Amino acid sequence: MTVKPGRNDPCPCGSGRKYKHCHGAPEGAAPPAPEAVRELTELVTMLHAGALAVVEKRCRTLLEARPADGMLWKILSVSLLRQGGGAALPALERAVELLAQDAEVHFNLGIALAEAGRRDEAVASYRQALALNPASVETLNGLGNVLRELGERREALALYQRALALDPRRADSECNLGTALFELRRIAEAEECFRRAVVLKPDYPQAQLGLAAVLRVQGRTAEAESCCRAALAAEPRSAAAVSLLGELHADRGRFEEAQQDFERAIAADPSFPTAYCGIAQHRRMTRADTGWRTGVEALLAKPVPLTHRMSLRYALGKYFDDTGEYDAAFDNYREANELSRRFGTSYDRSRLTERIDRIIAGCDAAFVRESHPGAAQSELPVFVVGMPRSGTSLTEQILASHPEVFGAGEVRFWDDAYTALERAAAPERAAAVPPELARDYLARVAGVSRGRQRVIDKMPANFLYLGLIHAALPRARILHMQRHPLDTCLSIYFQNFFNMGPYANDFGNLAHYYEEYLRVMAHWRAVLPATALLAVPYEALIADQEGWSRRMVEFIGLDWDPRCLDFHRTERVVITASRWQVRQKIHGGSAGRWRHYEKHLRPLKYLTELAPRP
Repeated sequence: MTVKPGRNDPCPCGSGRKYKHCHGAPEGAAPPAPEAVRELTELVTMLHAGALAVVEKRCRTLLEARPADGMLWKILSVSLLRQGGGAALPALERAVELLAQDAEVHFNLGIALAEAGRRDEAVASYRQALALNPASVETLNGLGNVLRELGERREALALYQRALALDPRRADSECNLGTALFELRRIAEAEECFRRAVVLKPDYPQAQLGLAAVLRVQGRTAEAESCCRAALAAEPRSAAAVSLLGELHADRGRFEEAQQDFERAIAADPSFPTAYCGIAQHRRMTRADTGWRTGVEALLAKPVPLTHRMSLRYALGKYFDDTGEYDAAFDNYREANELSRRFGTSYDRSRLTERIDRIIAGCDAAFVRESHPGAAQSELPVFVVGMPRSGTSLTEQILASHPEVFGAGEVRFWDDAYTALERAAAPERAAAVPPELARDYLARVAGVSRGRQRVIDKMPANFLYLGLIHAALPRARILHMQRHPLDTCLSIYFQNFFNMGPYANDFGNLAHYYEEYLRVMAHWRAVLPATALLAVPYEALIADQEGWSRRMVEFIGLDWDPRCLDFHRTERVVITASRWQVRQKIHGGSAGRWRHYEKHLRPLKYLTELAPRP
């Protein structure tokens, strides 16, 4: 016979809290019978042993005699929660009624509501659990995860940081924080979090996959693949690991292997959205892909997290675009963009306008034409700039097919450099060229050049900083890609970018950004020497591949090499959204694509009158 515990003793139910705060009777009420305490202890023991069906059956039998026993409802709900499905919700709601001051019950209800897709209600339950137990690391992580799925990444970040402050040795907290930072594009900080998580728990697949993801976007493909393999060693049927391997194979242009990986991921978990999206991104879809479409539509019929719902809508839009069902494609893309507006930061039009005002004022004709003591005479870097989706990746791929050219992708340098200059100097001197600026940049690109004569930096938004770039590197060459405004904007709107600015998902904001791009490029054309800048019309490049390829190679100071014409065969890592397109032969299908969607593009039509003619 079990002896009744004292009110300040641990509760025999296994909750870890004092008996008076758990199953103990309130002051003045009759204490529970020793037999009831023994039954609860046995049920908790069986629960921990995994005998979930047995626990469920016994709880239901006991509840027929004791329907107001909150602890029985709690144990029943946990057994149902661990068995999966939505059957736990009624038991949890009853347990909350009877144990309103039990933080664990509110926490468990939050888990069940989140799994059922009722995320707003889950947030309320988690908040109640946190009010009752502010030091619960599990609740802080659970609430953070649901808020992140709802697009509230900033608050989620603070919750994960609180969880780590309470227990710095929790690998799951580090992973959650790393994921939030990664989604906020704070790549270096995210990598640090995932590395700490791996140290804390080397066999934790989530930590290895998080690290793989941040390594991948930095172009460190071999390291990322090693992390994926480590995740698969810990969890051989991990759909997430297999799907990420598919992305890495696609980055290398190995699309058949990528397709096989995505299919393996779906076989392991038919409800894994990322694999469906991967298939759509890396080949042309046809109406024969009925199984794929059925799978995507089945997922969208479920309460999937908003991030997955958004990605699936982009993928379904791609399917309908490929099959020529343009109204259905636009409907899906529009919904995807409406969902994407709920994530990240909002677009501040005045902030961009003011920044460009300062850039133009600081980098005027006098500044550009004067000599700068910190300048370097290197011809190593070549800059490919323009709006996203204007052909920058194609141009890089063509030039990187030359044996004396290395394609470095999007080198993150000049945005941070200009921001640092603005903060460190008076406004009128913000564009001054510190001696270390060219040196630091050249060290960055020389480190990846592999001894080639030229390195391509195809960060499109470097168009903002061409005056500063020319002042620091006056012998560097700049290729400006120009594409029809409506094709450019439509392609941006249709793309699920990882690193795109917040202007991309709204036609009004997109038009404003495009106008500011035109304004600053008009300034650079007026003040930069003609020898520094070559405008390359995308449509002309498509129509006369060899002629324009020869012109670009000549412009960057190299002899012609015919391998530039077979750019689609060049083996290299490409992690941009165009990685599939740049490995196809040039064709005219992407020129004039906007005409399929003309009736939807009225808010953008005026841009065609503003853009300069090639």
